[in-house]
Formats: sequence, C-alpha cells, structure tokens
Amino acid sequence: MFTGLVEYVGAIESVELCDVGARPDSAGTRPDQIGATIRVHAGPLLDGLAKSGSIAVNGCCLTAVDISKETFAADLSGETLRRTSLGEMKPGTRVNLERPLTAMKELGGHFVQGHVDGVGRVARLEPEGANWWFGVRVPSDLARYIAMKGSIALDGISLTVAGVDKKSFRIWIIPHTYEITTLRERKVGDAVNLEADLLGKYVEKFFAARGQR
Repeated sequence: MFTGLVEYVGAIESVELCDVGARPDSAGTRPDQIGATIRVHAGPLLDGLAKSGSIAVNGCCLTAVDISKETFAADLSGETLRRTSLGEMKPGTRVNLERPLTAMKELGGHFVQGHVDGVGRVARLEPEGANWWFGVRVPSDLARYIAMKGSIALDGISLTVAGVDKKSFRIWIIPHTYEITTLRERKVGDAVNLEADLLGKYVEKFFAARGQR
C-alpha cells in the first residue's frame, strides 16, 4: 500500500526481456509469455529496502529481487508488461519511486495499491501561469471510475481530478509536483500508468452483487 507521494525520481538502468517458459501458440510465437527484468537506480530509497521488499515504480508495485549499491532489480510478468507503461521503458527513462506506507508514515495523498488499472495517454499539456493543465485519454473500461474532484494515481502520483468527459480527464499540476516528479518530462502521446480510486471499484462490485440476488 502506498500514498501517491513520490519520494524520489530514479532511472531505469537496464531492461532485459526473458522467456517465462510457457508453450508457444499455434503460430510458434509466445507474445503473452514474455517477461522482463528491470534494474532501477533508486539512490537513497534503498535505505530500508530489503530483498523481497516492495517498491512502487511509476505507480506499479514491484518486488525487489536483487539489491546492489544504489540499484535494485525487479521481475515483470507478461501481465505487468501488457497492463502498464513499463513495457515501453528504456534505459535512462526516469521513474517515480515510493516506498510502502508504514504505520508511522503520514497519509498525505490517498490509498494507492500499486495495482495499475491501465495505461492512459497524455492528450494535453499546457502551462497556465506557474501551473500546468494535463489532459489524459483513458481506456473506456477505466473511465467510469474517474469522478470530478476524486483521486487518481498517475504514474504513482496522487492527484485530484479537475475535469472529466467520456474519454478523458484533466488534472491541475502545481509547480512543486511538476518539479519533483517525472511530469515535467511528459509530452503529448506519452503513456502514463493509471490507478483509479479503490473505493469506486468496491462500490461497483457491491451493487453488481446485489443486482444478481
């Protein structure tokens, strides 16, 4: 569990694709059985991070399988590569990092599980004074969870929705958030990881179950 308050901007050091050993399909290919191992420079965030510990990388909860100096390695399943933007990462790509929430940690954002729901695309990026407007196109199956003034995690950043329509939403970025996260490097067309507010998913599940009685 995380809060969506980015602690450090690290960088991808390496990406290594690997075969997870499933059988090939009828065409002899295995596009859905490819995983990867990434190594991430995390600097001071490695303090307290142990092997098998969790860390959020652009909002995706990963397990550290190896720690060396100021880097850690994490394995990515085929599902992670399909559902998140991590499959588009290259060495040198900067990423938002956050360690898990602890009992003594301030909950300044909102509850973020690190379970990415889907990938959006930056559709608008405009300055307005010292602030920035971000517009993001969302997959149709995710749009229903996004509400005006609700919370959403974008690349692991806890943000408040400032506008919604059928296929996109808008967020207002203050200078501090723009400077200390990877948002300042985004451009129109870039992929961003999205995780909708946890509450909306459970409410939908509850009412769906009631309707089946």
